[in-house]
Amino acid sequence: MNQPLAYVHPQAKIADNVVIEPFVTIHKNVEIGEGTWIGSNVTIMEGARIGKNNKIFPGAVISAIPQDLKFRGEDTFVRIGDSNVIREFVTINRGTKANNETVIGNGNLIMAYVHLAHDCIVEDNCILANNVALAGHIKINSWAIIGGQVAVHQFVNIGSHCFISGGTLVRKDVPPFTKAAREPISYAGINSIGLRRRGFTTEVINQIQDVYRHIYLRNMNVTQAIDYIEAEVPATAERDEIVTFIQNSSRGIMRGPNRRVGH
Repeated sequence: MNQPLAYVHPQAKIADNVVIEPFVTIHKNVEIGEGTWIGSNVTIMEGARIGKNNKIFPGAVISAIPQDLKFRGEDTFVRIGDSNVIREFVTINRGTKANNETVIGNGNLIMAYVHLAHDCIVEDNCILANNVALAGHIKINSWAIIGGQVAVHQFVNIGSHCFISGGTLVRKDVPPFTKAAREPISYAGINSIGLRRRGFTTEVINQIQDVYRHIYLRNMNVTQAIDYIEAEVPATAERDEIVTFIQNSSRGIMRGPNRRVGH
């Protein structure tokens, strides 16, 4: 850690085997866990809590204050788990008093030039490709893949195991296990390839597909579809995850392939 060309504030808490490359700046009130590598020209500002075995590439800025005019300098945080890869020039902003923190879980790949705004949550094993832009208060559930140049509206919820096509504008919630594309964003099937890669059986994939047929391909609105699914489709963990996600959606879910859907 003894890199003479880096600046580490004496009050920062850095594990003994953290590697800090030249021209890094680490402010006070920062904690970094063992095995983490900090590339050249990274800036880590107050409120960062970074776990073990992360790789943060040159030019990234972690825990800058929110780009939110309501922010008044309150003590807030960025919390990053373990084994994440954060590529060049990623920006991750601190939380606001609304949620107090921006959170990244474990095992995520966040590619170059991604922006994560205040109060976002990215769970585990997600991939955010180059130039993804997340506004504030967005939640991305585990195993989601977000294509390059995707822009996501504030307060959107993206379900687990989703795949969002590059260049998509995401203004609505994206239910779990789906593929999303087009403008406006709409259902493009289930993420069957991703599910197979993660060990989902053909039987479970077919069950998920059947649930979404009722939601998107039958002549029912979402409320009618959910009522039918709860009454007629056998309960599984995946069925219940889909139903709960949609019932809790505050923005409404993305439209079907040929028509608008709504509650």
